[in-house]
Amino acid sequence: MEDSIVSAAQLEVEIAQITQEAEGVVSLILRAPDGTALPTWQAGAHIDVILPNGLVRQYSLCGDAQDCSTWRISILHEREGRGGSAYLHGHIKAGDRIRVSQPRNNFKLAEAEHYKFVAGGIGITPILAMIHEAEAAGKSWSLLYGGRSRNTMAFLDDLARFGDKVTIAPQDEVGLLDLGGYLGADDDGAHAYVCGPGPLIDAVEAQCASWPAGRLHRERFAPKQKITAEPGGFEVQLAQSGERIYVPPDESLLDVLQDAGHEVTNSCTAGICGTCLVNVLAGEPDHQDDVLSDADRASGKMMLVCVSRSKSDLLVLDL
Repeated sequence: MEDSIVSAAQLEVEIAQITQEAEGVVSLILRAPDGTALPTWQAGAHIDVILPNGLVRQYSLCGDAQDCSTWRISILHEREGRGGSAYLHGHIKAGDRIRVSQPRNNFKLAEAEHYKFVAGGIGITPILAMIHEAEAAGKSWSLLYGGRSRNTMAFLDDLARFGDKVTIAPQDEVGLLDLGGYLGADDDGAHAYVCGPGPLIDAVEAQCASWPAGRLHRERFAPKQKITAEPGGFEVQLAQSGERIYVPPDESLLDVLQDAGHEVTNSCTAGICGTCLVNVLAGEPDHQDDVLSDADRASGKMMLVCVSRSKSDLLVLDL
């Protein structure tokens, strides 16, 4: 990810502890340098980590949401990545300070009688916090957790105390996850939560295609590949000033807004973090993100300007 604008409400935190959680996975315990409490958060939240080398990356909070003295994030060393995880694995140590954003949550735990959690690899990070929240609330839940092998799967010791609520399914031992057997038909009112590699999320979406809208919740670490029509140009009107700006077919709405001098808070520029959410007052957005719910998209009242465009000739934004 290139340098990006992130929220001005940043925090400086100190790395209190680094722990090897699995092969290629480390967790960082973060605390305020002066020992004060960190901002509160709920399961599913993530933060931006602003690295000294200029990169910005998002990581899910996976500690105890009831304990504001520290935060915990976990990082998979992505050897084919663009440098963020490599930096955190190879250039930081306990005592170092880094800047982070306030927590944001696009993956909240909805009210439900039963939760079916599915995690693949490092996708266990937001799911782990959800499990602790569901358990503390006395809710019924289960987890199906897959990975390449046991030694690459983080937090197995943490999960062991939950007994048969958790199914550990390393691919080298059992093959692909039995999603059909686990998720079944939507006959129990469960909500499913999935996080992990894109193919796993695609498979869960297919398995839950007949479920009622709003019962499946997913968080992607990379944008889904989409087949879309050739983008066309459109106009955007900024309601607060009345200014109209043309968005060419080959430029993003975010880039055009920023080139015109309108600073929009953003981070991932890929439609997966939710930072650049803008309210829509008129027009029909062409949603290309992986954050908004089906209900949010259908409302037409909001959009992520980093990747989404317009189906109408004019969009009116609350800017």
